[in-house]
Amino acid sequence: MTVWWLLVAVFAVSWVLTLILRRYALAKSLMDIPNERSSHSVPTPRGGGVAIVVAFLLALPALAGMNLLSPAALYGLFGSGLLVAVIGFADDHGHIAARWRLLGHFIAAAWALFWLQGLEPIQFLGATVDLGWFGNILAAFFLVWMLNLYNFMDGIDGLASVQAIFVCAAACLISWLSGHYALIWAPLLLSAAVTGFLLWNFPPARIFMGDAGSGFLGLILATLTLSAGGQAPELMWSWLILLGIFIVDATVTLFRRLSRREKIYQAHRSHAYQHASRYYSSHRTVTLGTLCINLLWMLPIALAVGIGRMDGFIGLVVAYTPLIWLAVKFNAGVREQA
Repeated sequence: MTVWWLLVAVFAVSWVLTLILRRYALAKSLMDIPNERSSHSVPTPRGGGVAIVVAFLLALPALAGMNLLSPAALYGLFGSGLLVAVIGFADDHGHIAARWRLLGHFIAAAWALFWLQGLEPIQFLGATVDLGWFGNILAAFFLVWMLNLYNFMDGIDGLASVQAIFVCAAACLISWLSGHYALIWAPLLLSAAVTGFLLWNFPPARIFMGDAGSGFLGLILATLTLSAGGQAPELMWSWLILLGIFIVDATVTLFRRLSRREKIYQAHRSHAYQHASRYYSSHRTVTLGTLCINLLWMLPIALAVGIGRMDGFIGLVVAYTPLIWLAVKFNAGVREQA
């Protein structure tokens, strides 16, 4: 089997498995019922993200068998991703206390970092900085934050799926243009798995991703970010730029809620994208608008950084500044008026 047939197989498995999961959710009444914190108005099956998990993880050993993925990357991605998906699946079917979920998330992050051999030295304003053990702690918190913020940002039809596909496809393009061909295949595999699910999740969604899928995506994307940075420091900045819309919205929302001493673990719908979906009365508009911002703003800057035309930190600041303005404009972290 060539890698291209593997990608087709991953897409097909994801699509078919999402169909099966939808029927299973309907039969078992595993439904997301609209409430005051929801952004949808129709009861919808949940848990379809398991299709992404299964399709991606089953294909990873095949990718490694083709010598397109290192054994360390295989063990790191497979082990950490599987643990997070199991925790999310269990939480989808019955509540798990936040402290135990968080403990599991940090164990998964530690497993990924072990196989990545920690955080590699980073480039900052032209200098190479080795943060040592402190860098590993920062990396662990980054992995756990990305895992959870992806869960927070999976609140309207198609948004989390489109974002993941864009980030992976754009990262593949940048890796190819910068000559780092070995970094292409794992993101391409992930994008194929998410695309199979997206056909069921694009507005109006016929099934939701659920915690198993969203947490898995967040962790895998964050792990690929650090892995790319280990191969070429400038590529870590490119990945962070590509992930910018989710990072900025979730982080601005978090800090504004913390400033009001709200319980940040409680469900809410005060993210900028949620306010925007209500303002435009359309999930599709916000999802496609996010894609347009990514293509027209985030991708060119990430590409300039990836091929060495712009410093990574400066590129990040340039890319994030208007995103912060948009987050504030759309009231990220501000409770909806009754």
